[in-house]
Amino acid sequence: MARSERSESSTLAPHPPLTRYYADESARTQWVRGVFDRTAGDYDRVERMMAFGSGAWYRRQALLRAGVQRGQRVVDVGIGTGLVAREIAAIVGDPSRVTGVDPSVGMLAAAQVPAGVRLLEGRAEALPLPDQVADCVTMGYALRHIGDLAAAFREFERVLVPGGRVLVLEITRPRGRLRMALLKAYMRGVVPAVSWFVARHRDMPMLMRYYWDTIETCIPPDQVMAALTAAGFVGVERHVELGIFSEYRAVKPG
Repeated sequence: MARSERSESSTLAPHPPLTRYYADESARTQWVRGVFDRTAGDYDRVERMMAFGSGAWYRRQALLRAGVQRGQRVVDVGIGTGLVAREIAAIVGDPSRVTGVDPSVGMLAAAQVPAGVRLLEGRAEALPLPDQVADCVTMGYALRHIGDLAAAFREFERVLVPGGRVLVLEITRPRGRLRMALLKAYMRGVVPAVSWFVARHRDMPMLMRYYWDTIETCIPPDQVMAALTAAGFVGVERHVELGIFSEYRAVKPG
């Protein structure tokens, strides 16, 4: 059986079903979309608190490290409220060359992006775009919220031009029990507690607890990199900042 045939028939969930939030894997998509729809108006406020205001600087540096350049066409998958897309638009110099895709209509409605950025409702596993339309595909902290990484990475490869690049930003479990315990205490304890005070929607603390649970149960980095390779990418690599911020980078063969 050819590689492409194997990849089409296999799926790769980023983590097991988290049944404290939804009944089973078939209910995941609807639950995730619903909670993001409801909390979209609070997301940026909580993110700034959680990252101590440093998020924009880090995202810009990660994009530059990945080779995003002026004049490129970039598709930002899982655009959410536009945290990554805003930095992309500033780098490429023309917001009309940036397209954001997200399954949550609430997030798209709350997106704060420069005029000209195109916003599309859609899933990572079935991007509403033609073939070979992007120089770069990015995904910022949404890997844990999609249903099938294998299908998503095949879609990334499809919409990229030959020689195009992919960048996936994600939070991953740190090495060492102490660092893991400290991060868990912060992400699953402190952040939900503070978000209860600063957020307007009652589901925001739950979303932040879910956020950590997806980090804790997410497949390891080597499986993410293997999935990129299986989708046809080359030069697959992972750069790590502060032991937890992973930047997965790869290139579509020219």
